[in-house]
Amino acid sequence: MESIALIFPTKEYEKQILDYKNEFETNGDSMDGTAGLQRIKDINEWFAMLMDNAKEETVREGRVPASTYLAVRRSDNRVIGMIDIRHRLNEYLFQFGGHIGYSVRKSERQKGYAKEMLRLALEECKTMNMEKVLITCNKENIASAKTTICNGGVLENEVLEGERITQRYWIDLL
Repeated sequence: MESIALIFPTKEYEKQILDYKNEFETNGDSMDGTAGLQRIKDINEWFAMLMDNAKEETVREGRVPASTYLAVRRSDNRVIGMIDIRHRLNEYLFQFGGHIGYSVRKSERQKGYAKEMLRLALEECKTMNMEKVLITCNKENIASAKTTICNGGVLENEVLEGERITQRYWIDLL
């Protein structure tokens, strides 16, 4: 795995962000950790939403404050993933969504990027003075469970959400 950095999305990465979205849509994959990128029609509105949702004072209705990052490979400046850190949890996130959501583009999977993205995000959580972080995943997503466990995740329980079983892992940051 090559070195990556987590950076805040900017207009400089607009084309790559749209390519990232397109790759997920083409493959029929779930775009976790993208702050609703899959639902946007206007990339400028998405950028504005990220700025609003970064602070408690401006967070949009029905959302929680969050920091969204691009995972960018240093060697070629390519966006290989996205990760979203929710600063606090609402009831739904406590049960099913957790503090952190992430995704890696299909063409870059199984290279260790998810594990490194989560490690870097946990470091960011420490700077936010978070003591514990909840990470959830679909029970069928073995790769995500392994990524979480490799970063210190301890399975608390499994909850039923419709027909899906969600696993809830806690990571102690102290």
